[in-house]
Amino acid sequence: MSAEARDRHDPAMCRAREILDLVADKWSLYVVSYLGHGSRRFTELKHGIDGISQRMLTVTLRGLERDGILTRTVYDVMPPHVTYELTTMGISLLEATAPLIAWSTRHLSRIDEARADYDSRKLPPATAGHGAPELPPGRFLRSRAARRQLQLRA
Repeated sequence: MSAEARDRHDPAMCRAREILDLVADKWSLYVVSYLGHGSRRFTELKHGIDGISQRMLTVTLRGLERDGILTRTVYDVMPPHVTYELTTMGISLLEATAPLIAWSTRHLSRIDEARADYDSRKLPPATAGHGAPELPPGRFLRSRAARRQLQLRA
């Protein structure tokens, strides 16, 4: 077995992928980046992260807390006062992802232009996915089962 094949089946690599999926979701890096400026209350996070719902912020914070990326501190006052802050591991995650966040920010307008250009092209039916069902611009199917279901419907 080649080293490459071994790496694909390495249980540690599968676990690393699990963690990458967590932090690479739609909101986690936004939260980590925002907390990089210091501890924040829930409402500060909600107002500071454009587009996140209260429920999604709650789910994201719980996941990051569970994985040791941030801490949640509850102060015994009325009304309750709760703050969130990056842990040492959270700070190291921010340091590791900061170049990606900076790259994204620098290239956002070029990515928008590329997407608009791509979406405006009319591909002939024969080359549009080689017979696979067409999806609206910007959409893709995540699983083989979902792709197969669409193919059966077409």
